[in-house]
Amino acid sequence: MAAGHKIVNWDDLQNFLAIARHGSLSAAARSLGVTQPTMGRRLAALEANLGTRLLLRTPEGFVLTALGEQMLARAERMEEEAYAAQLLACSSDARLEGTVRLTTVDTLAGAFIAPAMLDLQREHPGIVVELLAATQSLNLSRREADIAIRMTRFEGDLIVARKVATLALSFYTARTQPEPERVITVLDDQAHLPEARAMAEHFASLPVGLKSNSREVQHDAACHGGGVAMLPRFRADHDERLQRIRTDLPDLRRDIWLGVHADLHKMPRMRSTIDALVAHFASKARLLDPEG
Repeated sequence: MAAGHKIVNWDDLQNFLAIARHGSLSAAARSLGVTQPTMGRRLAALEANLGTRLLLRTPEGFVLTALGEQMLARAERMEEEAYAAQLLACSSDARLEGTVRLTTVDTLAGAFIAPAMLDLQREHPGIVVELLAATQSLNLSRREADIAIRMTRFEGDLIVARKVATLALSFYTARTQPEPERVITVLDDQAHLPEARAMAEHFASLPVGLKSNSREVQHDAACHGGGVAMLPRFRADHDERLQRIRTDLPDLRRDIWLGVHADLHKMPRMRSTIDALVAHFASKARLLDPEG
């Protein structure tokens, strides 16, 4: 290597990426599972090696220098290539065993998807399923999950996606509370969701009693007399504690999408998991959307 050229360690670049994204040493350290002093030492070592500053500390957190902005773009491309290489290596795994990391919303995770995965494991006991009930969308390209089931379309050319079902939702209150006095709805950062807009449209005169990003919490709150909530019919219709109201209104229907990274979808254990999920959704289509 020519004199004056500096070797940059990939681990140091990963630390730089984490600090640039999170804005603080503490948050970056948590994201990588290391200590805050370790993050600080690694950043100092990287900048000493380069002989220049990449990040400046401000009262609001770290900000990128001009060189840091250029370095960030290149580091992100390196990260993408590293993930792509990892995916390529995984795609050659022909075993019908190993871990499948599956993410979905809590509405579907426990009562709907978990039984399908247990059936899959009875046929293929070597497959271990990690089921993440996540409110945020995990990144398939970065291998935060292998397969995702979402209520919105997937974006990106590297994701193989298909619509697997439609979910119907309606308004419910506790049977002990035929006339709701409050609204149970989502958090403010989810106010764009169709459920939130429908609630605001049809129950604008009622005060908000509870906000939660968990549909399970909303379900339980409605059962205990907390007010009116918009819930999936596949569960609420069969809960004797609840009654459906405003049946004059049509159900709110949301499409359910399954996505997997293009480099993984032909792996045997991924293919078997996808097939099991697609078949399960198809067999429960009337349950998910009773009047569809």
